[in-house]
Amino acid sequence: MTRMFYVVLVLAALAATRATTTLAHHSFSAEYDANKPLNLKGAVTKVEWTNPHAYFYIDVRDDKTGKVTNCALEMGAPAVIQRSGWTRTTLHVGDVVIVEGSQAKNGTAHGNARSVTLASTGQRLGAGSSQGQGTAAEP
Repeated sequence: MTRMFYVVLVLAALAATRATTTLAHHSFSAEYDANKPLNLKGAVTKVEWTNPHAYFYIDVRDDKTGKVTNCALEMGAPAVIQRSGWTRTTLHVGDVVIVEGSQAKNGTAHGNARSVTLASTGQRLGAGSSQGQGTAAEP
């Protein structure tokens, strides 16, 4: 094979890697709508303490229909939310929380958490939301 073929192959691989990295991280406004606030209360079903964003999931019951929906809630990076008082053991499956944030633009059961209040203690923690910020911020 020719040298030019290898050059093209390497450039294509670099371009593919760059595209994947760019798509993997998003801005707040690309996915969430600041004009659609959410205020949810539910029991934690799962916690993912991962980069680039921590996630937790809660079961939310619709008072009118009784239907339970599992909602995914994004927070800031673990390093960011640790500065707000979070640890890997702050949330446990079964804990009831109250979440304030913004809904996903696509209408799914997904949101960006701005603050999380532990119902059992009343402790309110910032969730590292990047709403309206260039970087993650507390409420």
